[in-house]
Amino acid sequence: MSDIAYVIRGVLIQVAETRLLLPNATIAEVLSYAPPEPVENAPAWLLGRIRWRGWQLPLLSFSRFAGLADEQGGLGSKVIVLKALGGNPKRPYFALLTQGFPRLVTVTEATLATLDDEGELPQGVLARVRLGENDAVVPDLAALEQQLHAALAAAA
Repeated sequence: MSDIAYVIRGVLIQVAETRLLLPNATIAEVLSYAPPEPVENAPAWLLGRIRWRGWQLPLLSFSRFAGLADEQGGLGSKVIVLKALGGNPKRPYFALLTQGFPRLVTVTEATLATLDDEGELPQGVLARVRLGENDAVVPDLAALEQQLHAALAAAA
């Protein structure tokens, strides 16, 4: 085996009730919150659409999606534009409601530990982790995108 230490640049993102840990490369931009345009017949976690660089991006609440909290946008909220992983050229980005700015972190095998979970993980969560002294969840972005596409198709 090799003694190579892997280092990943990540971000800790505060959402209502928890923090998300994501690779820094998934973030396209951080924006100030503005109320989104509503999407009729959408689930409660799909807050609406925002305009960004000529795109209309769906804005979602991860806390609502995962059933963790009833998160609302407001003063101090931010919107993080994420690069979609699904390869859909019509939806290369989506937006996530957050509380404050993401914090850049260094993730190494030595600083990251998976937490044993008592019971099932919430919808959209791959794992609960501890990074140094910070507890966070790793979101399942692929599942989130699938649900988002299904919700947008149903609302259309």
